[in-house]
Amino acid sequence: MPNTSTNSLDWSAIKVFAMDVDGILTDGTIYTHSDGTEAKRFSIIDGLGLARLRDAGIILAWISGRHSESTTVRAKELKIPHLVQGKLDKVTGLKDLLTELELEPHQAVYMGDDVIDVDAIKHAGIGVTVPEAQEEALAVADYVTTKTGGNGAVREVCNHIYKALKSAQE
Repeated sequence: MPNTSTNSLDWSAIKVFAMDVDGILTDGTIYTHSDGTEAKRFSIIDGLGLARLRDAGIILAWISGRHSESTTVRAKELKIPHLVQGKLDKVTGLKDLLTELELEPHQAVYMGDDVIDVDAIKHAGIGVTVPEAQEEALAVADYVTTKTGGNGAVREVCNHIYKALKSAQE
């Protein structure tokens, strides 16, 4: 049974929140137009959660297996400082990020939903996935959100980090 309890997780140690894009920040759907351009649907609810974390000093990163101009545009809107696209080896992307930031794995949350995310989910201090994730991701995640990808799942994680951050400051 997927772990939907946060009781045993140390959200207060988190300094960086890294995540996949398709299936996490979106529902995994890509709209392809006849002219070859594409569009994705991102949640404003997730966006506000990310903005709150950014403003509170949490470092944000998106690590996507494919390049998408829609992702680039949304990352710029949200001022995501670390955007890596076309990176199928997600754990190397996460390790490189942590090295650059001089942080340890226990200070990171990684959120992904597919087989290419599994090693990054396992490497992070808190590995997160969504309920509709691939079986392999569900099997290794420390926490499974109650909300689905593109529909508030990222905000749910943001809220856990934000609450722990505020509690630590009191």
